[in-house]
Amino acid sequence: MNIDEKLEIYCVTNKRIKYLENFEYKLAAVGLEKFPNNYMKSDYNENIFHKEQYYSELTFHYWFWKNKLKKNKNKWIGFCQRRRFWINKELQNQQITKKNFNKIFLTKVQKEWKNYDSIICKPINVNNLKKMKIIKKGFSNILKNPSIFFDIDKQNIKLHFDLHHGNGNLEKAINLLDKKDKYDFHEYVISKTYYNPHIMFISKPEIIEKWFSTLFPWLKRCEKIFGFQNLKGYETTRIYAYLAERYLSFWFKKYSHALEWPWSIYENNEK
Repeated sequence: MNIDEKLEIYCVTNKRIKYLENFEYKLAAVGLEKFPNNYMKSDYNENIFHKEQYYSELTFHYWFWKNKLKKNKNKWIGFCQRRRFWINKELQNQQITKKNFNKIFLTKVQKEWKNYDSIICKPINVNNLKKMKIIKKGFSNILKNPSIFFDIDKQNIKLHFDLHHGNGNLEKAINLLDKKDKYDFHEYVISKTYYNPHIMFISKPEIIEKWFSTLFPWLKRCEKIFGFQNLKGYETTRIYAYLAERYLSFWFKKYSHALEWPWSIYENNEK
């Protein structure tokens, strides 16, 4: 791998990010807010902009896949979000401020990536569920398997999704996957108590093409089950984004040589 290879990062946002407008990242707009002309838009050519409130940042991912990906040969391509960023590993313990973010945010290909073709977020744990949450939203899960209430090793990705995004919804979606992933992904969500979050990744164009070519047809099939009109509330409205988030964690580990990388939350409140 040549570390002089170019890294192109797209920061997807539903609000203007003034402090990043002169930074190296390419800013990609979603949502209904008006943005300056230097923000990439995803509401023209082949797009799913009318689904933005349900697909969130995937709205731009789809547009990028259909309209720009094939033009990005021989590059590392990455995606981050308005408040979540890739960071330089050696600076991961530093507090991010408006004075040093330009040094901490990742902008270049790293030597450690030599034997990898994908970068995904370091994982978060989901087995720190509050007991009251399990009782209120997961009572049917407790009846099936009482040990989940006491044993944190049983508090897996599937239970976490059931409690936050609708009981049984993840299982319904998994049943619509192709055979090559249906069993493996099911085993993944019932055996893991952590996942790699935020629909953030860095990879090569050929890997990204395979990812989007698998992801979006699956989500399209899921629309026949979940639709749009009955999706209400923060935890359910964006169900397609939440499904993609869990699937990404599994898919990149199965179909690419993925390296987990530090990320951080930062929000500059500059108006």
